[in-house]
Amino acid sequence: MDIIDTHCHIISQDENKYPRAPIGGKQSGWATTRPVTAEGMATAMDAAGITRSVLVQATTAYGYDNSYVLDSFRREPDRFLAVGTFDPLQPQAPARLTDAVDSGLSGVRLFTSGSTVPTQGEWFAAPETYEFWEHAGELGVTVCLQMRLGPATAQLVSLLDRFPGVRVLLDHIGYPDIAASPETAGQEVAKLSRHPGLHLKLTHRNLEPLHAAGGRAIEFLRPVIDAFGAERIAWGSNCPAAEQTLPELVELAQTVLAVVPEKEREEIFAGTARRLYPGLDVAQ
Repeated sequence: MDIIDTHCHIISQDENKYPRAPIGGKQSGWATTRPVTAEGMATAMDAAGITRSVLVQATTAYGYDNSYVLDSFRREPDRFLAVGTFDPLQPQAPARLTDAVDSGLSGVRLFTSGSTVPTQGEWFAAPETYEFWEHAGELGVTVCLQMRLGPATAQLVSLLDRFPGVRVLLDHIGYPDIAASPETAGQEVAKLSRHPGLHLKLTHRNLEPLHAAGGRAIEFLRPVIDAFGAERIAWGSNCPAAEQTLPELVELAQTVLAVVPEKEREEIFAGTARRLYPGLDVAQ
């Protein structure tokens, strides 16, 4: 089965060329304890049977400086695509978005909450961002949104209603509380499927609690897949933020998704990624 990783991070060993500038001023622990270079990621991909990977900017290491993911993509365009962190509140955001895409980014990421940014920001849906969202729709660029459902679900819904043509890829499916109740979490996520541009990124943040849920994992998976369709769900490893190795993360995903029909697994592991990032099918 073809496997594309839509969510992995890389850290350079050269801190002079690629200085650390984490968003919020705080670097994530994994960036210092288990960093992986682009070369190391390519080796891990070979071991895991992954054909292509989307390098998502390590925001908690480099902030808005996307140099390393871009340089790594340019060195190995047959293996990698690049997604860079973007600030839609900066002046002339539409023009800057065009420049970002022209520079080689296949998508952009808005980092509104995470391990080093515990308070959920609502700025991604502020009126000052509307020109950015409109232009993202015009360009057809995928916008990865790192956020937590619950604290900002209403803002997400209002944004999707206003800009239905934008492709939004929800990192880690917005961290639904699967551990508390797979069924309840699945129903809550499924409600968002009415927004045609919304896609889900299934990562170890979701797969670990699903694995722990055992047979109850299907109570989350089935309503979500039925509502969105597998063609709007993409797998991402989150390596090396995840503690497991890349082959172990692939095995985790395959184990949890074994209850899903093969055709749907093919979409989740590769088909959706190719639609979200058309550059994956462009011969280099």
